[in-house]
Amino acid sequence: MRQALLQAGASELSYEIRGIVKKAHQIQALGLPVFWENIGDPIQKNNYVPDWMKEIITQLVQENDTYGYCHSKGVLETRQFLAAQTNALGGVQISEEDILFFNGLGDAIAKVYQYIRPTSRIIGPSPAYSTHSSAEAAHANHQPLTYRLDPDNRWYPDMEDLYNKVRYNPNIVGILIINPDNPTGMVYPPEILRRIVNLAREFNLFLICDEIYINVTYNGVRPLALAEVIEDVPGIAMRGMSKELPWPGARCGWVEFYNRNQDAEFNKLCETLDNAKMIEVCATKLPQLALPLIKQDPRFLPYREAENQKIGRRSEIIRQILSPVAAIKFNETYGAFYNTIVFKEGMLRPGQYLHIPNPQVQHILETQWLMEENIALDKRFVYYLLAAYGVCVVPISSFCSDLQGFRVTLLEENEEMLRDTFSRIKTGIEAYVASA
Repeated sequence: MRQALLQAGASELSYEIRGIVKKAHQIQALGLPVFWENIGDPIQKNNYVPDWMKEIITQLVQENDTYGYCHSKGVLETRQFLAAQTNALGGVQISEEDILFFNGLGDAIAKVYQYIRPTSRIIGPSPAYSTHSSAEAAHANHQPLTYRLDPDNRWYPDMEDLYNKVRYNPNIVGILIINPDNPTGMVYPPEILRRIVNLAREFNLFLICDEIYINVTYNGVRPLALAEVIEDVPGIAMRGMSKELPWPGARCGWVEFYNRNQDAEFNKLCETLDNAKMIEVCATKLPQLALPLIKQDPRFLPYREAENQKIGRRSEIIRQILSPVAAIKFNETYGAFYNTIVFKEGMLRPGQYLHIPNPQVQHILETQWLMEENIALDKRFVYYLLAAYGVCVVPISSFCSDLQGFRVTLLEENEEMLRDTFSRIKTGIEAYVASA
């Protein structure tokens, strides 16, 4: 081309959660099984939408109005329902005009970062969720800016690290919270949330809180929503229906603007996002229509509570299998579908390996996967685990982290399969660490 087409930040766009799938498909092509632990898709693990939810959706499909445009900000009745739910929390109060729908939360994330000035930065947690870190880095034409989650303290934020980075970097205009957290499964304690709110107030920042898993918690924990603690600080809560229903293919997410009139610059950002969606006309309508009908149904809360108990049960099984492994740091999870397993310092070294039973897989591993330039030590382990045991996980170094480890899901519905998968992981860890 006569000129370069891409801005510098385009190189920061990556999504290893799906990138590892290409390698797993090479295994499948040889007729070998793959145990998918890479992505939080409930449907893939046989957690299907209940029939009563399908009946609600089916009825909507029969109605002519379902097929037309809706308001650019989203279906009015749905926004009114969601605003009432937020107001019932007793914190910040909003109206339907403070809610904006997108085609999935990924769409919302991309739009929010897109319209912030490139020199203005949003600092987020590390390990980071790739959609946020990649979008923020791409908008800034720079590497993601992060604060540390501490694996030696239940994955809670290192507040000293966060405070100092905010204090000494005047380009930071906002703080990202993912609560419950992906990829660690940590739920932010109330006292830490309030400290982050006070930090934002002290330095005149706004907050972004990704709450896609706000109703997916277990093991006796209930998270606080941003609306409950934000007080007078400007903020954006990001929510969606893809995990708790579960209907990830609906691509239905929304943002809630809090205290948008407290700061003129923040209000301009909110107005810009409203206008950007107006140009697109509207987000997908069917899931918006279904959302209040499903969540107001008397069967929804018992359904969600039962699902959360099942996830909690699976988290306990995983704890029983992996927590005794000496080479790793294991933290229990309390929210979302994930756990992040970190190797203790010095446990991963060059030259470690696993025995690969299939010579064709070994050839692929040695001639393709391990030939990547500057391959991280945890990614090398992940490749060996996939080649030797067929388990597909995601390296933590791909989550904008200098830690070494991997992320797993808590979604396997079949308990026998769950135990088998994590026993494979346990065996793989122990054999790999002992190999060199």
